[in-house]
Amino acid sequence: MSADRLCYPTATGQGLLACHACDLVSPLTLEGAPCPRCGATLHRCKPASMARAWAFLLSAYLLYIPANLLPIMVTQSIFGTQHDTILSGVIYLWLSGSHMLSLVVLIASVVVPLLKMMILTLLLLTVRRRSTWRLREQTRLYTVVEVIGRWSMLDVFVVALLASLVRAGSLATITPGAGALAFASVVVLTMLASLCFDPRLLWDSLYAPPRPLDFSVVNHDGTL
Repeated sequence: MSADRLCYPTATGQGLLACHACDLVSPLTLEGAPCPRCGATLHRCKPASMARAWAFLLSAYLLYIPANLLPIMVTQSIFGTQHDTILSGVIYLWLSGSHMLSLVVLIASVVVPLLKMMILTLLLLTVRRRSTWRLREQTRLYTVVEVIGRWSMLDVFVVALLASLVRAGSLATITPGAGALAFASVVVLTMLASLCFDPRLLWDSLYAPPRPLDFSVVNHDGTL
């Protein structure tokens, strides 16, 4: 083992594991046994973590396109029907002079979901390749994904708020569009992907040699 790897001691390297429920540290030999404190089954890492995270992440990628192309809000008034997408709303806010609000919506509804998916892709590929490149920074990136994930629901919250506030009878009605459902699904799927991903898998690469990226082999349990 190289000196670089020895400078990062991990729980696995010390023969320990933590309970997912109560964080009690136990010997690695108790893997699969009940936790002495809470009774939960002890695992060195989350079961099927990679397979589940990939499944949720790829589904989020597929829905990200219709989430930005389909209308997120449909406004019906005496002047006609208007379909607004996320990007059209951002452009309208910018042209109307609300530059700060336009940037907030753009970052929260377009940049943040895409950035989350890109970060999760990087983390999953790092584990797959058993890379030891900047593990501390990648662990911090995972923490950032966990913190900012809930703010991606800004557009869905705004549409729900407008739909509940606008009650003008036949003069105007606001209803969520198909894009709102797709966008909410993207946010939920990325949150599930980050929840399923186990960041401890990043540090397991310290005790295994790196291997080239190859998607041609799939194990019997569905993992790559």
